Amino acid sequence: MSDRTTRSLAGFTIAEMLIALAVMGLLLTAVAFAFNASIINYRQNEDIFKSINSARQSLHRMTTQLRTAEAVDPNTANNVCSFILADGSTCIAYRFEPGESKLYLDSGGSAYLMCENVTAMAFTKNTATGEHDLYVESVQISMTVYSGNVSHTISATAVVRRNL
Repeated sequence: MSDRTTRSLAGFTIAEMLIALAVMGLLLTAVAFAFNASIINYRQNEDIFKSINSARQSLHRMTTQLRTAEAVDPNTANNVCSFILADGSTCIAYRFEPGESKLYLDSGGSAYLMCENVTAMAFTKNTATGEHDLYVESVQISMTVYSGNVSHTISATAVVRRNL
């Protein structure tokens, strides 16, 4: 065998090793960036899910209580819904504070946080005139929540069954 053939069978040259290391470094960097982007996306989706789920649970609680309410106050502002529960003695109110971006439940002199990250909320009370006074037949609720730069609006309507 010639000297040239023996040298080429001996292994990689230093230049070949440096090129292989550079390519491997680029591939590992690309994988690391993709993994990091995946983690960031997962966290954003989780935050969006938590905000929307909290809003849905709050909306479900409000509509359930409104459907069985004894009476709803027709004179409250659009960001407040005040009513008497079915037991006839407990008065509660759901109150949206736009400056805080929060929805509260006021009951028994205490305020409980129901939902955060609320950008807009409205209680539209549909009224009718009865024999003696004005009463609320149904309440339309619209709530917009956000997480990061994503916002989502959910809404529902509750008919006050005690009036039927």
